Amino acid sequence: MHGWLILDKPLGLGSTQGVSAVKRALRTGGYGKFKVGHGGTLDPLATGVLPIAIGEATKLAGRMLDSDKVYDFTIRFGEQTHTLDREGMVIARSDVRPTREALDALLPRFTGPIAQVPPAYSALKVDGQRAYDLARAGEEVVLATRDVTVHDLTVCHGGERRDAPLEDVTLTAHVSKGTYIRSLARDIALGLGTVGHVTLLRRTRAGPFDLTQAITLDKLDEIAKARSLEHSLLPLGAGLDDIPALTLDPDQAGALRQGRVLAGIAADDGSCFAMLDGTPVALVEVESGFVRVVRGFNL
Repeated sequence: MHGWLILDKPLGLGSTQGVSAVKRALRTGGYGKFKVGHGGTLDPLATGVLPIAIGEATKLAGRMLDSDKVYDFTIRFGEQTHTLDREGMVIARSDVRPTREALDALLPRFTGPIAQVPPAYSALKVDGQRAYDLARAGEEVVLATRDVTVHDLTVCHGGERRDAPLEDVTLTAHVSKGTYIRSLARDIALGLGTVGHVTLLRRTRAGPFDLTQAITLDKLDEIAKARSLEHSLLPLGAGLDDIPALTLDPDQAGALRQGRVLAGIAADDGSCFAMLDGTPVALVEVESGFVRVVRGFNL
């Protein structure tokens, strides 16, 4: 049981609760104890793709945090909340409603490298404490601007009449790590001369994983009771689909497992997924013919 389970996280469930659900499923199915972790926090308000790493795949969870994500999100115009989503209290109102024409003209400003201020209600740490804990305690939270990249930003639904006022609109965003969709929605609304907040947020892709591979909690419970969890488990290497494989011979695999550096390897510089007869050995870095272990797998 070393690999990935992709959950279609439901509304109201936190990422750590998703991890707990998989741990329960492993116990229910009698699979024994394995390390379990998630590959990217997803707010309780959000639904969609939550990669869960099991066993040796947990060594790749950090790499998954650095991957690009794709979200569908709906902005409701006219009200801004203190959490920037529908769970918060309204702190600003505007009678201005933008048109689809104005929105289309604005979106290029939010595509490419942009700077954004994360929401006060976020998991970022301020002086060792979570920002959302400070905000809930009534303290003023000032977070630094961060640079992120919006690779693509398009209208998914809404504004079929280009000159009609929009009450809400659904967008699709392909973004880099560290991008806060709630901040993006806030800034788009402000750029349109109004205010807004997120009413729907669904992650459709995280790194190499998408909704076609995801299972619901009900399905997870069903396959756990049937002791067929392994049939929904994606291999450890599924989290490394974006990097090339490096085939090893037994002596090379043994050397890497001992933490030694291989020399004279004919491979392009960069990250590789080192394998022996289809078995993962290590995530490695190749530089000028030298191969060094980044993460070794005990398989």
